[in-house]
Amino acid sequence: MNFYLILEILSVVFGLIYLVLLIKQNILCWLFGIVGSALSIFLFYHSKLYSEAILYSYYVVMGFYGFYLWSSKNTDNLSETNYLKVSDKGLTFHIYSISTASILALILAWFFDTYTDADKPYLDAFTTIFSFLATYLEAKKVLSAWVYWIVINGLTITLYYSKGLDYYSGLTVVYFVMSFVGYMRWKKELA
Repeated sequence: MNFYLILEILSVVFGLIYLVLLIKQNILCWLFGIVGSALSIFLFYHSKLYSEAILYSYYVVMGFYGFYLWSSKNTDNLSETNYLKVSDKGLTFHIYSISTASILALILAWFFDTYTDADKPYLDAFTTIFSFLATYLEAKKVLSAWVYWIVINGLTITLYYSKGLDYYSGLTVVYFVMSFVGYMRWKKELA
């Protein structure tokens, strides 16, 4: 079996476990996310999806950050179980975030398009930059993170499929569907 195929399969398995535990708000999700993301870095670099490789490096860092936030007893936004409570952000925050993320995505895409052999640099950059935002919101348990994930995952399915990353495409279809489930479960807690 091809080394990169094994990496892809292992990354997908860790990604699925991460997602299930995230929806359940189980802190162990971050550990599975860290390992799966670390494996993915090599796969995306090999596939010339450089923005994705950067993104998965960020996921590793955010995994530690998310684990810290979810386990911190010094947080103001704690529920009875010492877990961070679900919250949400207002329209002004989202307008500012979407505008900033779009500008950064265009800059990143231009860089990779101009200076590297990156494949699909614009789609790759947009899904990457918005994933930075969604991951940050997810670590903070902000409900609208799931809305960002619905859009990002919908676009990412095409990106991965076009690169022959069939298992990742399948994983992203599951992420897309489960983003709706995550939204509904977290919304129920917010209410």
